[in-house]
Amino acid sequence: MTVQIPTEFPAAKPIPEKIAFDRRELGAILGVYGRMVAAGEWRDYGMSFLKDVAIFSIFRRAAEQPIYRIEKRPKLRDKQGMYAVIGMDGRILKRGHDLKSVLRVLERKLIRVVD
Repeated sequence: MTVQIPTEFPAAKPIPEKIAFDRRELGAILGVYGRMVAAGEWRDYGMSFLKDVAIFSIFRRAAEQPIYRIEKRPKLRDKQGMYAVIGMDGRILKRGHDLKSVLRVLERKLIRVVD
């Protein structure tokens, strides 16, 4: 009787996970979004969940390009911080490790001088 060693099949590539915002992060983002909608500044939003980044896009009108993007990139966690607020022109307005401190850059837009 001969014993055959079973052939090993190559390991299947794992299905890439999608990056998403958790409940706490969405609560902070939607809190700022709700205040800006109430102030009449923003009107619509969209979310994209990709394999390396989660994006919350904010629109003044639904047909336009986003005026702000809030991005979560976990690969940058140990470097610059995984959260970023990016303006319409692609400029990074704020980047950091704490989402609430990054979102403060958007809160400043809500503060206005009252005569």
